[in-house]
Amino acid sequence: MPRRIDGRVFGWATSQSFERSWRLCLARARRQYEANYAGKGVKPDPSFLSDLRFHDLRHEATSRLFELGLGVMEVASMTGHKSLAMLKRYTHIEAEKLAKKLG
Repeated sequence: MPRRIDGRVFGWATSQSFERSWRLCLARARRQYEANYAGKGVKPDPSFLSDLRFHDLRHEATSRLFELGLGVMEVASMTGHKSLAMLKRYTHIEAEKLAKKLG
């Protein structure tokens, strides 16, 4: 992402703007989830997305980039991790996908 002179990454008007946008996204996802169960006689899980935080997406994206076959330096350049230790901490590759890669 291009750097801004003021050092900010996102151009939110206030610190609450991001929180409000995130809550709206979660509410929309929750409505779509519940709509998928409507009329099917199955009760949706009330805890769906209840503990999802925006930062959790960084963990998920890091793992998926590795699963796509990108190298350490490529992933680090996209995620902004400065050390291999932190990059490893954020990476959670599924065992099944790793086993499949090994043959």
